[in-house]
Amino acid sequence: MFKEEVLQRFLKYAVVDTMSIESIADKKHPSFEGEWDLLRLLEKELRDLGLSDVELDGHGYLLARVPATAEGLPAVAFSAHVDTADDVKGNGVKPVVHDYKGGDIVLKSGLVISEQGNPELSQYKGSKIITSEGDTLLGCDDKGGVAEIMTAVSYLVSHPEIRHGEIEVLFSPDEETGFGMDFFDAKRLRSKAFYTVDGSERYVVELECFNAATVKVHFDGVSFHLGAARGRMVNALTMAAAFINAMPQAESPEATDGRYGYYCAQQAAGTATAMDVTIYLRDFDYDSLLRRIETLKALGKAIEAIYNGGRVNVEAKISYLNMGEAAKKSPKAVHAIFEAGKALGQPLRTEIIRGGTDGSRIAEIAGIPCPNLYTGGHNYHSLYEWAALDAMNDSVALILGIIGQWAEK
Repeated sequence: MFKEEVLQRFLKYAVVDTMSIESIADKKHPSFEGEWDLLRLLEKELRDLGLSDVELDGHGYLLARVPATAEGLPAVAFSAHVDTADDVKGNGVKPVVHDYKGGDIVLKSGLVISEQGNPELSQYKGSKIITSEGDTLLGCDDKGGVAEIMTAVSYLVSHPEIRHGEIEVLFSPDEETGFGMDFFDAKRLRSKAFYTVDGSERYVVELECFNAATVKVHFDGVSFHLGAARGRMVNALTMAAAFINAMPQAESPEATDGRYGYYCAQQAAGTATAMDVTIYLRDFDYDSLLRRIETLKALGKAIEAIYNGGRVNVEAKISYLNMGEAAKKSPKAVHAIFEAGKALGQPLRTEIIRGGTDGSRIAEIAGIPCPNLYTGGHNYHSLYEWAALDAMNDSVALILGIIGQWAEK
């Protein structure tokens, strides 16, 4: 029912360069000028649909409201982020639509999305699969969510007979940098629930995410001419390497799954004189996250003791919290999802997010439930990313179904 519109919207949004830049996101928001291009395009499209309550603020948050068609019904919100990740090249995307007949998908670059390695592909034989040409990611994270929300809004506006309360739509920048909601005033929201459309596999709903912290570690060495360094020089590179190697390898991303948290050395830069290392900490239990922070602080002291004369400074910032606590406080938000799924014949299931969403920040700041809905994308942050049009269509239907559930007495 929604396939053609959601496909065309996604193809239009995917080619806009919006790869955010983590290294400057704390100073410039949005971090990449191209994000403004998509935000302004969406602003125009929302106004062209006839919406008058549309505001794009100076930090790149686009908030729009679809007026209620019936009195006394609660407002609910749907959100997606416009930026794409920088794990692989995220600009210059050229989406390709495949009429999928089964088997492997060979991309223009020569990369192969194998059916064996992607068993979900078998659900979509006879349907359309969208990929990049294989030299960039695709950007369904989260332009799939953007296209699905916009398609649902378009449908609501063209069907004023549908009973619903006020619908808030928020498109945000820089989610991939961890700074997505740092500059948003959550008091602007009127909604009782805030649904992010930023998931992945069809029919998966996510109610919990990691607690997360970013730790910045600075190493100051002692510089001397290498020919006269004995007993004098302290190498900051060596200090940083010892620090990283001392973190438990059994608690790294590549060694954990499920509810196990991790330490991850994500970035390092510098010289023998001074080094900066960024470490990501993740844990579903908040107290365990704090323990990890204290572990790194203690490790910094140990490295200072081992490398006499060197200095280590450890600074930690909480990035987001587990959104599961807010979801428990409002059963209606979750109930609406599963009742809508039942009515649509969608076999929904819950999973935890080994990551986070903008919703996790809203849950923390505003205290409202922020479940995450699927988009139909797979293999995010990689050259092997793909999206299924059937799943994108179902995501639009689920958004509208949730809106319908909130209109029930």
